[in-house]
Amino acid sequence: MSEVVLAYSGGLDTSVCIPLLRERYSFDKVTTVLVDVGQPEEDLVRGDLRAEKLSDEHYHIDAKEEFAREYLFPLIKANGSYEGYVLGTAIARPLIAKKAVEIALEKGVKALAHGCTGRGNDQLRFEAIFRTTALDCIAPMRDLDLSREWEIDYAREHGIDVPVTKERPWSIDENLWSRSIEGGHLEDPSFEPPEEIYAWTKAPDALTPSQIVEIGFESGVPVSLDGQAMGPVELIVRLNVIGGRHGVGRTDMIEDRVLGLKARENYEHPAATILLTAHKDLERLVLSRSELRFKASVDDAWSELAYMGLLDDPLYADLNAFLDQANSRVNGFVRMKLYCGSASPVGRFSPDALYAQDMVSFDSETLSQRDAEGFSKYHGFQARLMRRKA
Repeated sequence: MSEVVLAYSGGLDTSVCIPLLRERYSFDKVTTVLVDVGQPEEDLVRGDLRAEKLSDEHYHIDAKEEFAREYLFPLIKANGSYEGYVLGTAIARPLIAKKAVEIALEKGVKALAHGCTGRGNDQLRFEAIFRTTALDCIAPMRDLDLSREWEIDYAREHGIDVPVTKERPWSIDENLWSRSIEGGHLEDPSFEPPEEIYAWTKAPDALTPSQIVEIGFESGVPVSLDGQAMGPVELIVRLNVIGGRHGVGRTDMIEDRVLGLKARENYEHPAATILLTAHKDLERLVLSRSELRFKASVDDAWSELAYMGLLDDPLYADLNAFLDQANSRVNGFVRMKLYCGSASPVGRFSPDALYAQDMVSFDSETLSQRDAEGFSKYHGFQARLMRRKA
């Protein structure tokens, strides 16, 4: 019996893949693997029901805690952002792929499949993991060059109940860190996104009173909210709700995909915006100027690898080693003001701060201002010397 393990989301693409793998690839058995990285509970339930109806065997894996600690915590340490995108979908794909690989190897299955198209990044993120094995890699959407309209018609013909229509053809991906919305009229960069595409965030409203939240950090990762110790999953979920009420974390951008195509992308990520902004602010209080300058280049390199799905690249481990060391002193708290779509630091404290109030204050008596004169005489010296010789 020929069997394939499909990384399954419960949406249109992967649901259509199940009968296609039988009809076009002649598999006798299709096993689906749905990995919970923080999708809405109702989507998970619907996905499980669809898979149980359509597939021959189904696995549901709860990986939220692993996702938060092993993937999102390193992202926070790296101030993870690719061209302004907080990497929610990108950082989740390798974990989902690894869980599918584990099931395939455990069952002795010889083939893996995903529902990604040939135009986007996800095919690369899945296959960077899939191809570390000797298993066959199958991508029906790409191999058969299918359009979304064709998929919708095919789903109807095969009695597949999916919440996508030609009138509302949004492709949505959600996890703990972000929610992405693509497709339909959104593919036109000049089209203003309708309010209906947003689910996590309310439209920014100046009449909504501001709110202060305090984020506590230890070794560069969030550990408390408003003084209350909290695990990563609960903390992120709560901040998504709080930030969403203030319209924090909407992104509408033109993104450079790995393949070179530019794409219009829409995202929601309230918790990510709050946590990344707070973390970066605390770093500025703790790290030296040279550390901050060097770390900016490390953050960029880390974010690009994460965007590409290359978490198994040796450089990724090298960069994480530096990030762990640099973040070892990023302890303390940051108070964030949430108001009308913005999340701004308004106060911060760290026991490891390099800030010396007794020296920098206008009223300081610790340092004599006269001591700076000698330094200032040599500051810009070479430029002045060059002008004299000109």
